[in-house]
Amino acid sequence: MNDIISRYCPRMEFDSYEDFYANYRCNVPDNFNFARDVVDEWARIWPEKQALLWTDDSGIVKSFTFAGMKHLSDKAANALLELGIHKGDVVMLILKQRPEVWVMMCALEKIGAICIPGTYQLTAKDLEYRCNIADVKLLVTVDDPALLPEIASARPHCEKLEHIAVIGSANAQAAASGYIDLPAEIEKASDKFQYAETKTEEPMLIYFSSGTTGMPKMVLHNHSLPLGHIVTARYWQCVEDNAVHLTQTDSGWAKFAWGKIYGQWICGAAVGVYDTEKFVPGGMLDAIQRLRPATLCVPATIFRYLIKEDLSGYDFGFIRRVSVAGEPLSPEVYNRFKALTGLEIHEGFGQSETSVMAAVFKWLPVKPGSMGKPAPLFNLRLLDENGDVCDDGLVGNMSITAAGKNMYDLTTPAWLLGSGQVGLSDSPGLFRGYWKDKDVTASAWSGGTYRTGDMAWRDGDGYLWFVGRNDDVIKCSGYRIGPFEVESALMEHPSVLECAVTAAPDPMRGQVVKASIVLAKGFSPSDELTRELQNHVKRVTAPYKYPRIVEFVPELPKTISGKIRRVEIRAMNNEQEK
Repeated sequence: MNDIISRYCPRMEFDSYEDFYANYRCNVPDNFNFARDVVDEWARIWPEKQALLWTDDSGIVKSFTFAGMKHLSDKAANALLELGIHKGDVVMLILKQRPEVWVMMCALEKIGAICIPGTYQLTAKDLEYRCNIADVKLLVTVDDPALLPEIASARPHCEKLEHIAVIGSANAQAAASGYIDLPAEIEKASDKFQYAETKTEEPMLIYFSSGTTGMPKMVLHNHSLPLGHIVTARYWQCVEDNAVHLTQTDSGWAKFAWGKIYGQWICGAAVGVYDTEKFVPGGMLDAIQRLRPATLCVPATIFRYLIKEDLSGYDFGFIRRVSVAGEPLSPEVYNRFKALTGLEIHEGFGQSETSVMAAVFKWLPVKPGSMGKPAPLFNLRLLDENGDVCDDGLVGNMSITAAGKNMYDLTTPAWLLGSGQVGLSDSPGLFRGYWKDKDVTASAWSGGTYRTGDMAWRDGDGYLWFVGRNDDVIKCSGYRIGPFEVESALMEHPSVLECAVTAAPDPMRGQVVKASIVLAKGFSPSDELTRELQNHVKRVTAPYKYPRIVEFVPELPKTISGKIRRVEIRAMNNEQEK
């Protein structure tokens, strides 16, 4: 029996989704610390238990045990203290999927410092904004030749940044810039570490929101976040003790917390890692063959590319569970992947602000295109503009009430008030607020309810269906049209590789549906293809939902986390109208 998870979940087995939703409980200690209470406990109980299985584009495979993780993170924690990093200090990590990212995240938790993961795609402007608004004291980065010039450009404008440390500092530019060789500092540090005293309610992690509708906000999590991801890992991804789980994501994205560290290690799974410099479908498929994960979770974009590949020569027999989150998965992609591999894809939904909010949990049959049913940690409701619960079939704002089931109250600590925050009730997996932005936090939590801004409807079986962000819903001649339904219809056509549906201004109808389409190989833009796609949408949805404007584009604008920036497309639509 997994001795770790049983300490926090008094009951782990359930007969049905209804049993799970009604009776799942998570005990949250006052002083929970993931690095100490999970990683180091595994090292004590089972030192040789596999923690990490890592590969890259060269084909090499490396394995790390929990004993090794404890040893390295103890040394890294001491190295951080020597650099003057202490409890409450803010450290940014831009480490791709190097093994050091797991070491450093654990080390920061051990000393009580606040971690800000960042993606290697950040520009100088992004870095300056993040470092200044978050008061970053130390930046730890890979020696990426494209990233280092961006850091050098931003550094003079980062007011609180004291040190830049580099993993792989043999890079000449890094050495010439006087950056700290962090591996060398870790190597010479003591492996005898004394834990800092931390409380569950204290800050642990900040994710910058993806910025699909504006400047990124700082999503603040405390030390309860890992416990919230037990539901994510065990009951949706269905990870297995002593088996490999692979979630494909950069360490700078919130999906990393969802699939590559917290819930997986609490449940005893080994984290599979494919550390690639650039996504190529063939490379992803080869990495899956090397890592042989029992459970797999990749973004919808990867599935869209994989179904275009010849999969006949690949073995998928070792995979027992496949899941997807981050963006909705169209039914056509689901059906094609199942036909090619025999594997069903189980959708989940959540945000940087939460652990999994809704999913096709282990007891539920798949309804292609649906995100499944609500998770038990949150009192998830669909609310209309007046704050009333929507009837089945009506679109509402996915919302969490602060007084929901299984939530525990925390007094507002001084550090939170000092940052201009408001006090919130908390649940493991639920964010504490938008750091240093009292007004945005208060707006999101208006009336004691957190409105996610994501719109969905519920069918008669209790399944939830994503419609779009509140700003993305198209209002055409009195109709409300969800972009995802139109996108799903377009994805059924063989010519469409990717698409984004947005509102374009129209003097007669107010707004009309516009489709921005990236064509698959072998197809070229034409008036004939435009009409064919429009008629196809009319047939599979409804005549009023078809895209009156079709634009063929080489690529879609995306956030650094890979999500389509519909707000940017809408801005271009409005500009073209002028």
